[in-house]
Amino acid sequence: MKRMLIAQRQLGFTLIELLVAMGIFLLITGAAFALLSSSQQRYQTESQVLASFQEARLGLDQMVRDINDSGYPPPTFFSATSPLMSASSPFAWSPGYPTTPCQIVIGAGGNCTTASGDTSPGDFDLIIETNPNPQDPTCVPNCVQWIRYQLQGTILMRAMIPKAIAADPDATTSGAGVLVPFVQNVVNNASAAQIAQYQITYPNMFPTGPVPIFSYTCDTPTVPQYPAPLCASAGVDNSPANIRDVTITLIVATPLPDATTGVPRLVQLSGRGRRVNPNQ
Repeated sequence: MKRMLIAQRQLGFTLIELLVAMGIFLLITGAAFALLSSSQQRYQTESQVLASFQEARLGLDQMVRDINDSGYPPPTFFSATSPLMSASSPFAWSPGYPTTPCQIVIGAGGNCTTASGDTSPGDFDLIIETNPNPQDPTCVPNCVQWIRYQLQGTILMRAMIPKAIAADPDATTSGAGVLVPFVQNVVNNASAAQIAQYQITYPNMFPTGPVPIFSYTCDTPTVPQYPAPLCASAGVDNSPANIRDVTITLIVATPLPDATTGVPRLVQLSGRGRRVNPNQ
């Protein structure tokens, strides 16, 4: 009987064995939690990148569609007595819209100065004139609209206003409550300090500084050229009425910085809108 009791007392683990087992368990648990935390951070970063990409893609697609439809329908589709049913110019500007000639230059140049003091068409500001819903019979007699894209800080704004006779498209599309947020966290026009930070991770994204959202090629009725050249210098043909293509470049940052590098992840998308309608 005593031998059985002694044998039973010898079953189990010693204190040292328990301490060793607990230490191993803590090491494995700590490694698992570290891996889980890293995975969660990576998941959050990639989710932000995906969300930024989707927003930028939707915005880019909409801008390309608007530019493709710019200038539609031309005045030849309707009589001169129905100016609200046709587009006077594919791209609107002021003052003196739509008859005052002006010149555009890539790089925020030219003399197409708007009432607000900036340039339109410009690197970060564009006003399109078109009928975005040609199949809608209820728009009569005011089917044509002014669509504006303007970068304010890090938000690309959008306005969509019915065309008005003898009105200034710049002033009409920039009133309070008219421009609404369209694409968030746009960093094309970032500061020099921000660009220097971004270039550490993305050395080729900002080659010479801020990147224009809108760049233009122009038809040259004076001396026809094919393909249409860049509107790179002031000239008689560099008029908004002669814009053929608009290249769009969107650089969008994630709302929060990357957990590893401390720098926001960037997404760059490019597209091209080609005005289908001939010169007005």
